[in-house]
Amino acid sequence: MNYFLKDINNERLITWDFLIDDITNSSIYSPYCKSADYYTVFKHIILSLLLDEEIILLDSDFTESELINLTGHSDYTSFIKPVGKSKVPILDNKHELIEKLSKCPDKWKITLFTSGTTGIPKKVSHDFKSITRFVKVSERNKNSIWGFAYNPTHMAGIQVFFQALLNGNSIIRLFGLDTQGIYAEIKNNGITHISATPTFYRLLLPCLETFPSVERITSGGEKFNEKTFKQLKSIFPNAKITNVYASTEAGTLFASQNDIFSIRPEFENLIRIENNELLIHRSLMGSTDAEIDEWYHTGDVIDMVTKDPLKFRFVNRKSEMINVGGYKVNPTEVEEALLALPGIKNVRIYPKSNSILGNIICCEVVRSSNQITESSIRAFLQSRIQEYKIPRVIRFVEELSTTRTGKLKRN
Repeated sequence: MNYFLKDINNERLITWDFLIDDITNSSIYSPYCKSADYYTVFKHIILSLLLDEEIILLDSDFTESELINLTGHSDYTSFIKPVGKSKVPILDNKHELIEKLSKCPDKWKITLFTSGTTGIPKKVSHDFKSITRFVKVSERNKNSIWGFAYNPTHMAGIQVFFQALLNGNSIIRLFGLDTQGIYAEIKNNGITHISATPTFYRLLLPCLETFPSVERITSGGEKFNEKTFKQLKSIFPNAKITNVYASTEAGTLFASQNDIFSIRPEFENLIRIENNELLIHRSLMGSTDAEIDEWYHTGDVIDMVTKDPLKFRFVNRKSEMINVGGYKVNPTEVEEALLALPGIKNVRIYPKSNSILGNIICCEVVRSSNQITESSIRAFLQSRIQEYKIPRVIRFVEELSTTRTGKLKRN
C-alpha cells in the first residue's frame, strides 16, 4: 500500500508521491495550523520540520473566544510568510523524506493544548526528542498500516502520526466514523495497528466479526477495564493488547499488558508517588506557561501494588472524583460496575449539583437490550457498590458525550 493517508470523511486518498510533490511546491508557511482536514494538519507538521520552524496546532472547532484566550489572537493571516525555494529540500521518494525528518531539527518545536475531560486547555510545547521519545523505527514496522483513531491536533494523535510517518506507514482515518464504517476500513485496508481510547473501542462492541489483520491494539487516555480487554481479544484474535499512560505535558511514560504499570529503569529517579498521586520530574516535561516546581503533580490518583519494585494501578483523576455528602466517588468504579451488567454497551457517570449533598451521581447508559431498565440497573448495583455511589438519575441515550479527543466528558 503506497498511501500516506486515506480519509473517507474528507474524501482524501493521498499517496506518498503526492505528499512529497505538495511539500516541495509549498510557497507559504504559518506557525498556526487550524484545520478539520487531517491531511492539511499532517502536511503542515512535516513542512514545519523541514523548515525547522515552530508549529502551533489549534483544534478546528476552537471558537473565536477560545482562540483569543489561548493564543491572544483570532486572525492568523499576519503570521503567513513566503517559503524560499532553497529552504524546502528536493525529495525523490518517501525514504529521502523520512531520512531528512529523522535528523532532529534544532529549533523545531510543536505546541498543542491539553484536552482533558474537565477544565480549560493549557499550552504545552515539545521538541523533536520528547515528542518522538517512544517512536520505534525498525524493519519490522515498515509494513504497518495504522488505524488513526484520535484527533490529529492532540498528543495521542501526534504520537501515532510520528510512529507511522517515521516508518513510512499508511494512515487510515477511523476517528469520526460510525461502527460499521470502522469495521469496513479495518477489513478493506488490512489495518495492522490501532491506538485509541477505551471509549472508542467500546464503540466497536459487541461484535460478531473478527479482524485477523490487526497485530497490535493500544489503549490510552482512560482506564481500561478487564471486560473490554476480553471483548477486544475475541474480535482481534491475533493482536497484542497494550495499555499506555501518556499526557500532553510529558508524552508516553508507561506501557503495560494489563492495568498494572511498572517504571522503566531510566525513569526510576524521575517518578514519585505522594499521597497516592503520581508526580513526574520536570525533566520529562514539555515546556508550558504554567509554573512547575521540580516535581509536576499530574493529578492522577494511583493504587500502589508493590513498593519495591514500584508497581501501581491508575484509579482516576483527582479532578474527576465526585463529592457526594462528604464521600468521594470514583466515577470509573461505578462505570465498571455497570459495564458488568449484560445488555449495557457503554456508560458515563457524571455529577449534578445538589443543594443538600453537594452533588448527586448521574449516568448516561447506552444499552444493547431493552430489558435493561432503571430498576434493573439499581437492583444490579445494590450488591456491588455502596448506596451513595448508585446513580440517582439514569438516562438512556444512543451515544455518549465525549471530548475533542474521544474521551468521556465528565462535566
